[in-house]
Amino acid sequence: QVQLVESGGGLVQAGGSLRLSCAASGSIFSTSNMGWYRQAPGKQRELVALITSVGSTKYADSVKGRFTVSRDNAKNTVFLQMNSLKPEDTAVYYCSLTTYLAYNYWGQGTQVTVSS
Repeated sequence: QVQLVESGGGLVQAGGSLRLSCAASGSIFSTSNMGWYRQAPGKQRELVALITSVGSTKYADSVKGRFTVSRDNAKNTVFLQMNSLKPEDTAVYYCSLTTYLAYNYWGQGTQVTVSS
């Protein structure tokens, strides 16, 4: 069983930065694709960024140029560096792991609040 634990959320002013981390248990991290999603109140969960097992990345248009996803396979951890934050980035951010067999796991989420 895979467990994902997010950290790094908090309250920040518009224009500020936060770095989210997601630590995964188990031994499948390095062969898995990792994703960051977010869900704002009253809205559907949406993709923020993806990083594949070989390091390819994909971003939502709304965060391109501001957010950077990275991973450290030695530490079983994926990161989301968020710069130039906007109030519309306020949401609960979730980490996701997808195995090479397409099994999907989710973290419990971490709140990010950006004040104007």
